[in-house]
Amino acid sequence: MPAVSKGDGMRGLAVFISDIRNCKSKEAEIKRINKELANIRSKFKGDKALDGYSKKKYVCKLLFIFLLGHDIDFGHMEAVNLLSSNKYTEKQIGYLFISVLVNSNSDLIRLINNAIKNDLSSRNPTFMNLALHCIANVGSREMAEAFAAEVPRILVAGDTMDSVKQSAALCLLRLYRTSPDLVPMGEWTARVVHLLNDQHLGVVTAATSLIITLAQKNPDDFKTSVSLAVARLSRIVTSASTDLQDYTYYFVAAPWLSVKLLRLLQCYPPPEDAAIRGRLTECLETILNKAQEPPKSKKVQHSNAKNAVLFEAISLIIHHDSEPTLLVRACNQLGQFLQHRETNLRYLALESMCTLASSEFSHEAVKTHIETVINALKTERDVSVRQRAVDLLYAMCDRSNAKQIVAEMLSYLETADYSIREEIVLKVAILAEKYAVDYTWYVDTILNLIRIAGDYVSEEVWYRVIQIVINRDDVQGYAAKTVFEALQAPACHENLVKVGGYILGEFGNLIAGDPRSSPLIQFDLLHSKFHLCSVPTRALLLSAYIKFINLFPEVKGTIQEVLRSDSQLRNADVELQQRAVEYLRLSCIASTDILATVLEEMPPFPERESSILAKLKRKKGSGTVSDIEENRKERNTNVNGGVNHSSANTNAKVTSSSSTDLLGLGSNTAINSTPPPGPSTAASLLVDVFSETSPTGPLGAPSAPVSDDNFSRFVCKNNGVLYENQLLQIGLKSEFRQNLGRMYVFYGNKTSTQFLNFSASVVCQDALRAQLNVHAKPADPTIDGGAQLQQILNIECVSDFVEAPVLNIQFRYGGTLQNIAVKLPVTLNKFFQPTEMTSQDFFQRWKQLSAPQQEVQKIFKAKHSMDTEVTKAKIIGFGVALLDGVDPNPSNFVGAGVIHTKTTQVGCLLRLEPNTQAQMYRLTLRTSRDSVSQRLCDLLSDQF
Repeated sequence: MPAVSKGDGMRGLAVFISDIRNCKSKEAEIKRINKELANIRSKFKGDKALDGYSKKKYVCKLLFIFLLGHDIDFGHMEAVNLLSSNKYTEKQIGYLFISVLVNSNSDLIRLINNAIKNDLSSRNPTFMNLALHCIANVGSREMAEAFAAEVPRILVAGDTMDSVKQSAALCLLRLYRTSPDLVPMGEWTARVVHLLNDQHLGVVTAATSLIITLAQKNPDDFKTSVSLAVARLSRIVTSASTDLQDYTYYFVAAPWLSVKLLRLLQCYPPPEDAAIRGRLTECLETILNKAQEPPKSKKVQHSNAKNAVLFEAISLIIHHDSEPTLLVRACNQLGQFLQHRETNLRYLALESMCTLASSEFSHEAVKTHIETVINALKTERDVSVRQRAVDLLYAMCDRSNAKQIVAEMLSYLETADYSIREEIVLKVAILAEKYAVDYTWYVDTILNLIRIAGDYVSEEVWYRVIQIVINRDDVQGYAAKTVFEALQAPACHENLVKVGGYILGEFGNLIAGDPRSSPLIQFDLLHSKFHLCSVPTRALLLSAYIKFINLFPEVKGTIQEVLRSDSQLRNADVELQQRAVEYLRLSCIASTDILATVLEEMPPFPERESSILAKLKRKKGSGTVSDIEENRKERNTNVNGGVNHSSANTNAKVTSSSSTDLLGLGSNTAINSTPPPGPSTAASLLVDVFSETSPTGPLGAPSAPVSDDNFSRFVCKNNGVLYENQLLQIGLKSEFRQNLGRMYVFYGNKTSTQFLNFSASVVCQDALRAQLNVHAKPADPTIDGGAQLQQILNIECVSDFVEAPVLNIQFRYGGTLQNIAVKLPVTLNKFFQPTEMTSQDFFQRWKQLSAPQQEVQKIFKAKHSMDTEVTKAKIIGFGVALLDGVDPNPSNFVGAGVIHTKTTQVGCLLRLEPNTQAQMYRLTLRTSRDSVSQRLCDLLSDQF
């Protein structure tokens, strides 16, 4: 850039600024400014033509006055005239004034555009840079219309200087962000990708920023950037800090460029080319290795730059979710940061580990840090770090540690920051339900939750408790006893009164045999809370009283006296008054049989998506395509039905009875219970149920080539991205129990245009129709741009099978019918139930399955690194129980499980023998059915 000569110091400007600073009051400052404005105005209107220096000086003063907060309504033309100057300093001030003060609707915009065009065509790099900076700073639609075609041409021209290329790339990025429809995609797009090979790292950095934004909108046009980005990243991470001296920041080679390249690679799936994929894996391993090296400087800038590259590399590892070794290593590296003295690092580590917990490969590794995370929850001073610790505990929770995590979260809830209490309550409620093996524990947990943080327990939480208690006969008596004891506390939260009123009204008879909880004592206990409650809760209690009359005729007189009281019959609230009148008349004139019919026990409620989970999703933000991989714990299997106890069950109709199958998978029969409308405060969620399962789509061959690219990745995992192209992303979250399964399919619209006539159906070919039942709930016919649609598939395994069903998707995009067919990862091993066995039992059963047709053995070459922890994770993910200490050779892996189908159960034993020297495996499977042995062997061997 040209040096500024001493004569360009503008002494008059310096004197004016000094005068302003020396003003003792606001009035004195305004007086001085007005005097200067009058002087400048007279100079501009004078007959004598001003030279370039004077114009520059006065325009600078106007700019300074504007920056002080005063309006400027003249001087624009003089600033435009400065653009035609051949002096750098004058042209610079002109562009600066225009960038700050000229409105895009100004009448001068045409003159400004002409001056910019002249500078862009001048081939003077200094003037070109000034013009490009001005375009980017203004960034208006008018600027985009005028220069959107010119800037790309400058960017890819062979004779453009490096500094101009940098400015052109960033200028084009600004125009694309403000007016993407005006930036034409043409032949320059292929050429801009090759800027990643440029010798000048400044050009590469600017070009990478541009390509990231362009690739997010048009991934196919920039797919070739992946190989170039990997090559450039490889050269950076393997270079010494002295090799890139101009771009080394505190001993870290080109950290900003490295971060941008890693971010660019996150726009695409893992490279298909084995050589590129291997080189990228080497880069990521090198970055992880460097993180373990002693720091080369004690200054914070060094650690910041080093960690920035590390965290972006971990984000890429998580995004690809295909390298188990890297995922485990990334988790271990983040684990070291959990106790770092720097708060920001602890926060980032917790945030990244939340995402790592969603991977089947690294979930177990994340769980090893549970004690550290719990300690962070108790000791962290920063509330944002504590919130991330809560998120991580939620993400790492599974059946093995659920009770510990829920207990710790309940303990923390008593002292938690008020801003995150509601979210913790929702997460505790979800985890307690999801992992409740013993539902008495679930009831205790929710009642404890209400006791500790009743004000933050939303209606969805206590509705859900009611539904589970009604749908499970084995917990009803315990729930009645527990709420009765909880209500005896002198101070009860109103939500506890609601739960108690409902449960005692339905199941109080189960504890009435105990003299300590006789019908009259139950009624007196509930009525003692009546006058302290709000109107909706009082309405619920009145419904409980009329239920008592049916359950306990001996308290009929006592309850009728309460209903007859003036406080009820003449209540100011019309809802309470009406209930009291109607319930009193019902109890007086109805026979015992009629009362028993009208006030019979509530039937099991229909199943639907958990309203607690839906509330947590709303609190976290609306679903986007990226939400598919964001949180493993949003894979919910227990789906919520409705509860409305605010009025008597006068219209309940049950079309068919159902067992307490909370998954809702065991029966396709509808259960419709329609309680009459309660008060307006009763949540409509309680009677809003999903429509019943619709039949699968038409049987027949799929209308498009079947994609199975990611099929094998789901053999040992249950969630992730199944399919992705430039228009649509399909994600899966699924859970299986015995011979039943439920799969949540997420369709993400990656474009800004709405999908129309959207339909998704499941096709089972030939023999598979009799072996596997797949019922797909109907999907909405439209998906808005950038939005996500969820479809639920209910799956039943009738008998063992080999083939997989196909998901057929059709929709209209931009007037064109799109057909996509994807193989659904429903494999036989999904219906495994792990079986723990002792060494003696295992080998006894192994000998029993010694018939030739019962054993399948395969020896094969290892396709991935033979890492012990990764192998264990894959075997567990396959569905069997990993049996430690059973095989005499400790390097061998032994597993056991039972395949559940509707017609039969098939026991399975497996043994995996690795030979690290030869890089080979020997896999042996024994089951009671030869077809099952062969299929399981084929599936599992493909994972190693």
